[in-house]
Amino acid sequence: MTTAFGIITATDRVSRVEGLEDYRPVGAFSFIGRYRVIDFMLSNMSNSGIDQIKIFTGSNPLPITEHVGSGRQYNINSKRGHLHVLFSKHAYAYNLYNTGITCYKDNIDVIENMPQEYVVLAPSYMVYTADYAELLQTHVDSGADITMLYQPVDTAREEFLTNFTVTLDKDRRVTNFELNNGAAKARNIFMDTYILKKSLFLVLIERALKTSSLYSFANIVADNVENLNIRGVSHRGYLASINDFQDYYEANMRLIDFDTADDLFRKGWPIYTKTNDSPPTRYLDTAIVKNSIVSNGCIIEGSIENSIIGRNCRIERGARIKNCIILGDTRIGRNTQIENHVVDKHVQICNIKKIVGDADFPGYVRRGDRI
Repeated sequence: MTTAFGIITATDRVSRVEGLEDYRPVGAFSFIGRYRVIDFMLSNMSNSGIDQIKIFTGSNPLPITEHVGSGRQYNINSKRGHLHVLFSKHAYAYNLYNTGITCYKDNIDVIENMPQEYVVLAPSYMVYTADYAELLQTHVDSGADITMLYQPVDTAREEFLTNFTVTLDKDRRVTNFELNNGAAKARNIFMDTYILKKSLFLVLIERALKTSSLYSFANIVADNVENLNIRGVSHRGYLASINDFQDYYEANMRLIDFDTADDLFRKGWPIYTKTNDSPPTRYLDTAIVKNSIVSNGCIIEGSIENSIIGRNCRIERGARIKNCIILGDTRIGRNTQIENHVVDKHVQICNIKKIVGDADFPGYVRRGDRI
């Protein structure tokens, strides 16, 4: 059986989620009230039989480290499996040298000592489900040097504007690899997911370091499109790339729709997360909830429409929540109206009775604010 270890990284992103990312990396973002973004990549690996996983957080590692713990909640074999959060001396925000390549170099001994023949690289800022065991077998059978996962979309003018795209020939060989500039409607969006041999991975790291101190892994792969046999494999289903605040908001809100959620949450493919012992949510007589996702531990007295409510929130009598994402441990006071906003954790909104944002450009309430 072909074996692989996994690497989950966020260090090569070229954009930033304003507000939310001040407090945690994207992988630690709350997602649809129950999960964190990184849970989806970890679950993909666990469900695919990968139980040796390395996580590079890029910066601010504490939220990720606290959430993933030992990895037990991801069904990783406790005797032979291991979940390891790795750090780099460059891993802090706004550092030009904080790239995937420098993080790999700072931990090169860990990578070199992995006994598996192959490595699966996946992003901590994307949300999708995929069977990496199947993808690995496709890679081995094809004889490719690198296999890259991509998704065809017809929204490339408006979405995925800081993601790479791939161009393929009739044999699915990658012939071009470049940033999406929004010039075309239909593009193949690269899902920042690679499969290759560990030996080639190490060669490319060294090659990137010799080329530029600021090179990402994507840069060195793009440089070698003509020299290596790089093949693309198409993915179908839900895909979100959280590159900015609007991406985060829309990625969550789309999943309120059951049909869209079915594309992500598939039978036989559980999404694992850190458990929480909160009691079930209580809906009082005055509660009105429409087309929303409400997590456990909440007390609902007001009205909620087309919104996502995190754990242990209180929506008091007369409060009206519409088109919002309310993160955990937040209190919305009596007769307060909030529309088109993301409200971060530990917020209390009691004294200001109306906060309404633009439907096309939702607003943000900072973590821990008292309003």
